[in-house]
This record gives sequence, C-alpha cells and structure tokens, in this order.
Amino acid sequence: MVRATRNSWEVLASNAHWIGDNVPEDHGACREPGVLVLKNLAFWSGAAALLCGVVAIASGMGDEGRMPDLDGALAWLNSTPLSSKSLRGKVVLINFWTYSCINSLRELPYLQAWAAKYKDAGLVVIGVHAPEFGFEKERANVENAVRELNVVLPVAIDSNHTIWQAFRNEYWPADYFIDGKGRIRHHHFGEGDYEESERVIQELLRENGATSLNAGPVRISAQGVEAPPSEDVQSPETYAGYDRAERFGSGEQLGHDSRRTYSLPLAPALNEWGLAGLWNAGPEHSALEAAPGKVVFRFHARDLHMVLGPAKNGRPIRFKITLDGAAPGDDHGVDSGPDGSGEVREPRLYQLIRQKRRVQDRTFVIEFLDPGVEVFSFTFG
Repeated sequence: MVRATRNSWEVLASNAHWIGDNVPEDHGACREPGVLVLKNLAFWSGAAALLCGVVAIASGMGDEGRMPDLDGALAWLNSTPLSSKSLRGKVVLINFWTYSCINSLRELPYLQAWAAKYKDAGLVVIGVHAPEFGFEKERANVENAVRELNVVLPVAIDSNHTIWQAFRNEYWPADYFIDGKGRIRHHHFGEGDYEESERVIQELLRENGATSLNAGPVRISAQGVEAPPSEDVQSPETYAGYDRAERFGSGEQLGHDSRRTYSLPLAPALNEWGLAGLWNAGPEHSALEAAPGKVVFRFHARDLHMVLGPAKNGRPIRFKITLDGAAPGDDHGVDSGPDGSGEVREPRLYQLIRQKRRVQDRTFVIEFLDPGVEVFSFTFG
C-alpha cells in the first residue's frame, strides 16, 4: 500500500486534484492535514493517508483477502475477546473509530442500528478503537466515552494500532465488510453512503444463507454531535498543535514547546484562527499557561466543535464563548449554554455552536477562565 504522506503528495498529483481550505467535511474521514480526492478511484484503493474531510470512498464487491486476526487489542469492552476463528460463519463489519473524531461519531448511530437489525441474521459489528490523540490511548478515557456515548457494540481497544496495522488501515472511520468465510469483500472510508453499506451487509448475509431480510434501510434521527452535517460547510478540520497547525493568524509565530504570549488577529479571514494570552504550543495541542486566555476562529458551518482536555490536575476549566461578539443564545451547542458558559471536565470533543439561522461567515471566540486547558483541534458540521 502506498501511504500518502507530506513527501508523497507529488507522486499522487497526476491521479488527484487538491481541494483547498474550503473543503466541506461531509462524508469525511479523520486525517493528517489536507484533503485529497482522487480522480481514479481504482488508484485510490491502493493509496492511503490519515484523512479528514475527504469524500467518502468505497470499494466494489470483490475479494480483498483474508480478514486479519484481532490479536493485539489491549482489552475488550462489551464482549469477551473475539477472533477471526471465533467469528467464522458470521458476517462481520469491522469499524475503525476514535472517540474524538466527529466523522466517527456521526457514523455511530448507523453501526448500532445495523447491529441490532441484523443480529439474528448473523451480523456482528465490531468497533476497533484506534486513537488519534494521546489521551485516547488511555483505557479509562475510552471506557468513559463508550459509556457516555451508549455504545453497546463489542469494542477492541487498539491503543497500539496493532489491529489497525494488520488491516493496513489509514482512516477514521473505516469499515471493512467480511463474509462468512472470513474474506474481506468490501471497504468504505469516511462517513456517508449508508444505504450502499447496508446493501452490502444484506448481500453478504444472503450469501451466508440468511432469508426474510427486511430490505428497507434503517432510518436514523440523530441529535447532538451525532446529527448529520449541514450542506453548507466551508471550514476544514484545523489542528492547534504545531505539527499540523495551518492558517494561524495571530501576529506572533506559533511557538514550539515554549511559553509565548499571543494576541488575537484583529480581523481574521475565513478559516483563520488565533490565540490570545500565555500559551505553550506542543506538537498535538496548545496549552494555556495562565488565565485568562482566548482562541478565535472565523468559520462557515452550522456547527463548531473543539477537541479539548482539562488541566493535568483534573480540575474543570470554565469557559465563555461569543459569536460575533455576543452570547450565542439559541445558537449554543450541547456543551455550552445560551449565555456562552461551559466547562471542560474530560478530554473529548465539545459541541459549542449549532446555529439555527442561515449559515454564514461568523467569528467565534472562546475565553478560558482557568489555566491548563489543552486545545487540540476544531471540527465543523
């Protein structure tokens, strides 16, 4: 498999076109920076990158080889350990996900609905939790997320990416469809195309001898962070650590592992962000050294989320948000109040804005009233 890294974009250029900063996240998959959409999908099936915001990509039905074993999981949640041998005779859907990825969260209701609908017909849906950020490697954090998200699927904790590597996977979310003989017959990268994925499940179940299947697709009415994205998303996933930071608009250069005082950009352009106050930027997040501190983002989307972590001492971090200089009111998210107030209590994705009015360019500012918060990324919907 060819891995599309920073040094190999040129190799792929003849088979791809680049989508710039205003790429929508619809049907996305979490990634390293940038969005690549290949003109030749057959070529794309042999190329991979850690992508978020890439258009959903699916293979046709075929034979992609034997399902790797599930050895290497540090623990299993909601199930005893499963293996390719114990699953023989079942149709299996392996879903790679991570709990702070908005694309993974939006796919979750469909995975759980398929598992329930087709359980008696012989389907087993397994979530392989493979972390993107360091805090997602900790078993306690994964257990807490599975509980809060009401995940009832078997979950393999793959904090060392052992199963991920066995499948040669590079995406969140990624789905691998396995027949009753243990052969991978189809894959799908990114959220979306749910009716096609369900059609594949039904076809594999029929091959395996299932009859009297309900052919109608599941209907999902998800709320909160699991709700489908809007049709007007012009802001890309953006990281706050220096390894993957882009479009940083403060007057000062983003530092590397050093305390630095920043000032907010006076008039940020669309998809530009900045810091104010004393921060220490690390490779995957920026940490507030002294309160108060602010973050600004000029965005165009219905929803704005941030991946945030609390102080190392575990104390909650209070915050206040504004939208175009005023309290968000009815446009607040599930993790903020109409007055813009909220708290960071555990490391996860926080939905801070869900607009009820027409989507347009807006300026978002979050002020942290306590030190120690860690800011990882922004995502949109």
